[in-house]
Amino acid sequence: MDKVKILNIELDNLSQAEMLAQLQEGVVFTPNVDHLMRLQWDRAFFDVYQEATYKVCDSKIMLYAAAFLGTPLKEKLSGSDFFPAFYTYHRNNPDIRIFLLGAAEGVAQQAQANINAKVGREIIVGAHSPSFGFEKNAAECERLIDLVNQSGATVLAVGVGAPKQEMFIHAYRHRMPQIKIFLAIGATIDFEAGNVKRSPKWMSEIGLEWLYRLLAEPKRLWKRYLVDNPPFLWLILKQKLHCYCDPFT
Repeated sequence: MDKVKILNIELDNLSQAEMLAQLQEGVVFTPNVDHLMRLQWDRAFFDVYQEATYKVCDSKIMLYAAAFLGTPLKEKLSGSDFFPAFYTYHRNNPDIRIFLLGAAEGVAQQAQANINAKVGREIIVGAHSPSFGFEKNAAECERLIDLVNQSGATVLAVGVGAPKQEMFIHAYRHRMPQIKIFLAIGATIDFEAGNVKRSPKWMSEIGLEWLYRLLAEPKRLWKRYLVDNPPFLWLILKQKLHCYCDPFT
């Protein structure tokens, strides 16, 4: 099965190895439960999602949901797992040159140094941390486009959170013609910089990474995990019972 539909989004049913082998160009989004819930009411976000070349599962909860629906996914491909696999896979490929865009001031540059040291070459050719609210500042967006275009990068990895990163890629990707691959990677830049710790592997494996993140950042994430996301389970049950209605069709 090449595609698996969860609510109103079709996911590409690919293993990490398959994804690495076939990703030559295009836009990669990694939907999680938070994305799926936003896609129930945010039409602009939904329309942007339709233009992604690849949409791969970034949630163990979604993996369980797919199995419950009788359409199992091969693997969870979170941005924070896929991105290091991607740069490791291409460590000796001179055609892959990455620009990092995201995180707080100085964090992207630290991630750049860490990754290049691990890979053993300058695979990250540029890094920049935009200001808060940059997406509403046309002049700053123009400067970002110039930075990327002047860097010689062929891959742009954007980690500014959803929906900003997906919207930015959608709005400006045609202004960066040398970029062949666009990756929306969320908090991955923070992880690569060592600025934020990921959950223990065992928690991620059983679908409790959300709990670790909630405990680590309760003020920022309580509403997402305790209010916004729980209705996902009810929507999945409705899909199982064939009574879910796509809000945009």
